[in-house]
Amino acid sequence: MASDDLNMLQRALLAQQQLQQRGAHPPAWGASALQPEQVRTNTAAAPGVPTEVPGEQYLAFTLLDLEFAFKAEYIQSVERLLDVTPVPNVAPWVRGVINLRGSIASVVDLRIFLDREPLPYNPRTRLLSVQYNEMVICLVVDSVSEMLPIPDNVIASVSTRQTNIPQWVAPYAAGTAVLGKRVIILLDAARLLFSEKMQHYEALD
Repeated sequence: MASDDLNMLQRALLAQQQLQQRGAHPPAWGASALQPEQVRTNTAAAPGVPTEVPGEQYLAFTLLDLEFAFKAEYIQSVERLLDVTPVPNVAPWVRGVINLRGSIASVVDLRIFLDREPLPYNPRTRLLSVQYNEMVICLVVDSVSEMLPIPDNVIASVSTRQTNIPQWVAPYAAGTAVLGKRVIILLDAARLLFSEKMQHYEALD
């Protein structure tokens, strides 16, 4: 890679962190923004949930044999893991940067970020482009399953003992949702993207 390109990529990483200080409201991307890859959308209530109860849309994905979800309004797109450019002198969980339709975005392996064992990438591996307050990070996850509504009455907050949220993900969790036999850990985009760890992406000496 040319030195000018490398400097540009490193400046892009720094610029992303500086954007965290801005206070704009997050855009409402919604389910229709999941391009270029289509994600199955489940508009029906999940088993065990009354059909008359409305719910916000969430994007469900898997990591470490567990099911997680972000609110759809914070999902910019779902991508295949292609053309990631490595960047030197960054934390091991930063896999590099990607050109996301004209904008440079950091790629973070969510397994490594959460101090879990890495998984070799495969055809099911996906990038979730997550945006909050102009901050965009592409998260590497094991797979993406569907977009589905989750009503408030099936969500337990992190303060509830029965949430069973693993300690390694608890700082970034908003709660859990029980949909029939499914237990989905709901991640808070702001807590994750604006976490102290995410801000310190430089490699440690």
